[in-house]
Amino acid sequence: MFDAVRNNKRIVQVFLALITLPFAFWGVDSYFRSGGGAGELASVGGSKISQQEFAQSLRDQQERLRGQLGREFNPAMLETPEARAAMLDALVSQRLLALQAGKSNLTASDALLREVIGAIPALQEDGKFSMRRYEQALRAQGLTQAGFEAKLRQDLTLQQLVQSVSDTAVVSRAAAERIIAIQLEEREVSETAVRPEQFAGQVKVAAEAVRDFYEKNRKQFEIPQQIRAEYLVLSRDALAAQTGVSAEEIRSAYEKNARNNVSPEERRASHILIQSPADAPEAEQKTARAKSQALLQQLRKNPADFARLAKEQSQDPGSAPKGGDLGYFPRGAMVKPFEDAVFSLKENQISEIVRSEFGFHIIRLTGVKPEKVRSFEEARETIAAELKQQAAGRRFAEAAETFSNMVYEQADSLKPAAEKFKLEIRQSGFFDSVNRNGAGPLAANEKLFAALFSDDALKNRRNTDAVEVAPNTLVAARVVEVRPAELRAYDSVKAEIEKKLVAEAAAELAKKDGEARLARLAKGEEAGLKWSPIQTVVRQPMRGLAPEAQRAIFKAPVDKLPAFTGLQLPNGAFVLYRIGQVKSGKGGDDPRARAQRLMLAQMAGGEDFNAYLAAKRAHYGVKIDAAALSKSGEEGAAPAAPARPSPGKL
Repeated sequence: MFDAVRNNKRIVQVFLALITLPFAFWGVDSYFRSGGGAGELASVGGSKISQQEFAQSLRDQQERLRGQLGREFNPAMLETPEARAAMLDALVSQRLLALQAGKSNLTASDALLREVIGAIPALQEDGKFSMRRYEQALRAQGLTQAGFEAKLRQDLTLQQLVQSVSDTAVVSRAAAERIIAIQLEEREVSETAVRPEQFAGQVKVAAEAVRDFYEKNRKQFEIPQQIRAEYLVLSRDALAAQTGVSAEEIRSAYEKNARNNVSPEERRASHILIQSPADAPEAEQKTARAKSQALLQQLRKNPADFARLAKEQSQDPGSAPKGGDLGYFPRGAMVKPFEDAVFSLKENQISEIVRSEFGFHIIRLTGVKPEKVRSFEEARETIAAELKQQAAGRRFAEAAETFSNMVYEQADSLKPAAEKFKLEIRQSGFFDSVNRNGAGPLAANEKLFAALFSDDALKNRRNTDAVEVAPNTLVAARVVEVRPAELRAYDSVKAEIEKKLVAEAAAELAKKDGEARLARLAKGEEAGLKWSPIQTVVRQPMRGLAPEAQRAIFKAPVDKLPAFTGLQLPNGAFVLYRIGQVKSGKGGDDPRARAQRLMLAQMAGGEDFNAYLAAKRAHYGVKIDAAALSKSGEEGAAPAAPARPSPGKL
């Protein structure tokens, strides 16, 4: 039971995100926050959603996407009216769930809370929960243990509410089997292709046609304007590298935070579990206890049989295959009756029957790791790095405004800011507004990249504003060289154009020939084609088969076999397909059929849940201030710098 919860990857993934990132949308204290009337974007059953909550939600979503997409993340994707409306709608939905959970007195148990926290990989050492890592992770996010656990409890509670609705959806068996039959249908297909290369020798392109194409499509042959830029990066890491930490500071931090250098005692245990929930009928509980007692008597006679009996008799699916082994864990990782028993045993001792909310346990203590204190020498490097990061964080907060002002006020050079903050001025290669290959890190942020192509940067050669491209990272840049756009000479592109026109004409001839052959096949005539070996085509994506070809094959009428269809692919080839046999999809225990049923159930669950939310919206009443949302979009944008004076004017 313990390992079964620990190994639930879905829960672990969700709550690892809670540790490594700020909370996604809301906390317990915000569920029922009323607040004042100012700055409200929405009202859900009298519970207000404020501008501040929405702004925090936006920042957290940006961090999440930046972590997922890396350099491909574009902050502009969250700045559209549609994206902002969707985010507010998510906040409204979550507030509705919180209100309903409170009304229904739903809550997550202490046991589940402990198990979920203990299963988060970021909080483990050697695969086991570490209280030291837990406390460090909370401090890094500025959270208290009580606050984090309250928020996590609320999230688990809401998960119960969501699943109670979505997991009860029912799909008609007849409808499911019809859909499965369609989705799992297979068609045996051969193919042949009429390729444009076959007709290339028949195509003659006049010189006038080549020149005419060049004149009418001059934009295609233009080398766009390119720029080269220099830039400065002010980051917490850069400041940390400049920060020194004295031996006295490290020693002081070690002594002040002595608790962080203590690894608590951990114990390793194995158990045999006979499941019996606390609310099970009395007769079932008596049967489970009697079975446990019988097993305990066997173990008293022969303790060496513990692992074998655990594999054969334990009802904990996670630990039974491992002979009941639960590994090492500290205090606080298991439910209290179980923990109390483990920490009262001597090594290799077997407990009496222990009752927990999961059932009846027989426990054997198999190892003890005593409390360990990291020495100063062992902790020195870690503490020094933490102190540097803390100092750099403070310096960055102080430096950010000065850096931004300097690159703006001394706009004709990055050198003053570079000298003040001891930063290296970096250089990009040449790049244009479409091809960003030479732009390096400047290409990763849309706002910064667009600023480099503004008139102020291109014509006046002024610094861009300092732009936050990542947490605790500001970048300012300036254009140092411009290559104007130029048209490639006709003679340099003449052969390229001629080749293109020949390919287009050959593709058109291939299409006409392919369509003619397809028409003959439809009449039952021979078309002089050589077909490929038969392959089975399914509706799922297939390597080597274009999606448009797959769609054509399954759209083709098959009331009479063989059936034929064809289409021209983007490479110009006209491909014909011969459908020789059709196999209707079957249900049963086929893994694909089970996957389809699961998908249908999930879709039905999603529809039921959407309907549930719609009903709750009507019940509680939801009011959206569209004007305030629009205004928040304008206010949420980066503040515009004061208008710069024109060159030569004060």
